[in-house]
Amino acid sequence: MNTQTLTSDLLVIGGGLAGLVTALEALRAGQRVTLVDRDTPERLGGLALWAFGGMALVGTPLQARMKIPDTPERALRDWQRFGELDPDDTWAQQWARYYVEHSRAQVYDWLIGEGIRFMPAVNWVERGLQGDGNSVPRYHIVWGTARELTRRMIAQMRAADTGGRLTVLHGHRVTEVERQGGRLVGAVAVDTGSGAARRLVAPMVVLAMGGINGSHEQARAHWPADRPRPATMLNGAHPFADGKLHQVAAGLGGQIVRAGEMWNYAAGFPHPFAHFEGHGLSTIPCKSALWLNHKGERIGPEPLVTGFDTHWLCQRVAAQEKPWTWHLLNWRIAAKEFAISGAEHNQRIRDRQFPLFLKETLLGNHRLVRQMAAESPHFLVDDTLSGLAAKMNALTASHDVDPAVLQATADAFDANFAQGNKLHNDDQIRRIQHARQWGPDKLRTCAPAPLQKPGAGPFIAIQMQLITRKSLGGLRTDLHSRVLDGAGAPVPGLYCVGEAAGFGGGGASGKRSLEGTFLPGCILTARAAVRSIAGGG
Repeated sequence: MNTQTLTSDLLVIGGGLAGLVTALEALRAGQRVTLVDRDTPERLGGLALWAFGGMALVGTPLQARMKIPDTPERALRDWQRFGELDPDDTWAQQWARYYVEHSRAQVYDWLIGEGIRFMPAVNWVERGLQGDGNSVPRYHIVWGTARELTRRMIAQMRAADTGGRLTVLHGHRVTEVERQGGRLVGAVAVDTGSGAARRLVAPMVVLAMGGINGSHEQARAHWPADRPRPATMLNGAHPFADGKLHQVAAGLGGQIVRAGEMWNYAAGFPHPFAHFEGHGLSTIPCKSALWLNHKGERIGPEPLVTGFDTHWLCQRVAAQEKPWTWHLLNWRIAAKEFAISGAEHNQRIRDRQFPLFLKETLLGNHRLVRQMAAESPHFLVDDTLSGLAAKMNALTASHDVDPAVLQATADAFDANFAQGNKLHNDDQIRRIQHARQWGPDKLRTCAPAPLQKPGAGPFIAIQMQLITRKSLGGLRTDLHSRVLDGAGAPVPGLYCVGEAAGFGGGGASGKRSLEGTFLPGCILTARAAVRSIAGGG
């Protein structure tokens, strides 16, 4: 059987956000583009198609409108401190600086020009346990979630295809990147359905295949030896992000760096209708929920509270005796605070239903709470704490949770309110009060109150597990998104963008992200690559 040959100026491997933006910008620059993606046509867009759409952006008009005094210099200090960036990691440092200096013009302004809109509030996430994270709010939310962003990029890419210069190959996996005379000449892709091979001839190749966290084998193989690792984890990454093309790039001279740095989440539970094996949903944990170990005891002495340091939360959860924890809350808390990250379960934002979004924000998202209670066996509801303990034990096929212990846990927290709101001394309550000082967070965070407050029930327990998500490491690249070899020289013709490049430089975030740096990182690295390619490489 003859191998079909397709020729273009640029080959983009991977149809996630970084690949789509690369193809779009290259088409606008007059290039002939072949885009190869492993998934089906309706899933073009990769993980971004399912993502929530939060973006860390610096110095935007929306921040100015809310009187947030942000600058690139301030953001860089936050970034370097929170990420614990190695001062000797030149390219990580340069990409961090590039991000904070260009996220306004190259991401925010550019997306506005592409027809994307943002919700009219900036949220404050990853504040740091000691105020060492985001010193001001930076988290902008795409109106329509990242699904709208992805669909808009696909539409713009199709519109930029004048003269039939774009070829999109769905359901194809690149197995080999070819080189002749020291320079790339293209790749070989296999149709995952028929097994037929195609030679994709192009002088420039952009790798946009995502990270490694879609493969638990890869995640475990690179897990840092000095950090706790749970016995089991859920998968919140794309299942095709398996690291195989990273190895292909390494065979061409590329350097994989910081592969053990990952941005996982501490509170996931199995998707009730899994799209793939081990598929998990990542919650946005309720600040007012008590975070318990497998016995129903509150994890401490420093309580686990979301919104401050996700990296720390993951390590605390991973260090527990069993690979799950419990969130203990009531219906009052769940209706106001419970949320699941991603487009799928944020219907009002995804479908741009602002009146209904406002109604659920003000009156509570009872719809989502009822949905999870009906669909997920890991979301338990009962009128009494003893009944809840029985359901927790039934789920884990154990007697781990003593009803008396669960009752004592709730009683100890509620004792903070025995004399009203003046004599509590609990760090979780202090953090909740701090969060509620910022208006957008106050809308989604309950005023502190006893867990057993009359009328606030029934009680809810959610079984949570650590869930893998994004790779913070990847192929080392320069500010042109060119893949660098061990000597720091570009591998001729080879570029890498998005998560595959550790969102720039092989690990621009260091050990911690300021959160929301990933979608903009895809856009920034992709646009940098095309400027270099269109300018002659």
